[in-house]
Amino acid sequence: MSDATLPKMQARPAATAPRFRSATEESPAARWALIAIAVGGLALLVGAPLAAVFAEALVQGWGAAVASLASRDAQSAIRLTLLITAIAVPLNAVFGIAAAWFITKFDFKAKAFLITLIDLPFSVSPVVAGLCIVLLFGANSALGGWLVASGYPIVFAVPGIVLATVFVTFPFVARELIPVMIEQGRAEEEAALTLGASGWRVFRTVTLPNIRWALLYGTLLCTARAMGEFGAVAVVSGKIRGQTATMPITIEMFYNEYLSVAAFSMAALLTGFALLTLLLKTALELRHADALSATRRH
Repeated sequence: MSDATLPKMQARPAATAPRFRSATEESPAARWALIAIAVGGLALLVGAPLAAVFAEALVQGWGAAVASLASRDAQSAIRLTLLITAIAVPLNAVFGIAAAWFITKFDFKAKAFLITLIDLPFSVSPVVAGLCIVLLFGANSALGGWLVASGYPIVFAVPGIVLATVFVTFPFVARELIPVMIEQGRAEEEAALTLGASGWRVFRTVTLPNIRWALLYGTLLCTARAMGEFGAVAVVSGKIRGQTATMPITIEMFYNEYLSVAAFSMAALLTGFALLTLLLKTALELRHADALSATRRH
C-alpha cells in the first residue's frame, strides 16, 4: 500500500456506534403517555370537582352566593370552624414539639410503641374516634355525667369538637418534626448545655430555629385538616344548628335541605381556605427546599 493512500484511509470517519437506551430511560412515547395519564387523572379527580363546586356556587350569581354566606347559620359555622382551628392547631403544635423532643432527644425502650401511638389517628377511622369520645365523655358515662351535672358538657358542645379535631390532626406536626430532629442530632443542644445555657434557652435559641420551617410546614397541614374534618366532629357535635355545626357539617345540612346555592357557596369558601393553605405550603417548599427535604412526603 502506497503512502499516498494512507492519509485518505486515516481521514475516513469511523462507523457510528449504535446508541442503546438506558434501562431506566423511557421512550418519548411512553413519557408523554405517562404525562397525559397523570394530567388527565388530576383533571378528572381534582380539577373537575373543584370547577363543579365553584360553578354551582355561582349558578345564581355572586349576589346569591354572598347572601347565602351572610346567613346566620353560615356565619355561625364559619366562626365555629375558625375557633376550633385556632384552638386545635396551637395545641397540636405544642404536643407535636413535645412528642418529637421526647422521642428524638431521649433513649428508652418504648420509643417504637410511642411512635405507633402518634400514628394511630392515621389508621383509626374518624367516626370510631368520635364514638370513643362519646363513650368516654357522654352523659351516660360516669365522667361525662359528672361533667354535665357540673355544667361543663363535653359531647354535643365545643369542647368535644376540639377533642375530636385535636385527635384527628395530632400526627401532622409530630411526624414532620421527628425526621428533622433525628437528622440534626443532639450535638448542638449538648454543646449549648455544656456552655451553661438553660434548657429553655437551648430550646429557644438552638432547637426552635432549626425546626422552624418543618414546624410551619406541619402546622399548615394540620390547619387544612382541622378545617375540613367531618367524621369525628359529626359524631361528637350532635349537629346542632347555630351551635355545634362546623362548616363541613353545615354543608351537609344545607345540601340535605336542597339549599344548593348555600351548600356549594360554603363548600367553595372551605375550598378557598384549603387552596390558600396549599399555596402557602407550596411557597414554603419552593423557598426552603433544603430545610424541608426531610419532610417532603406529601
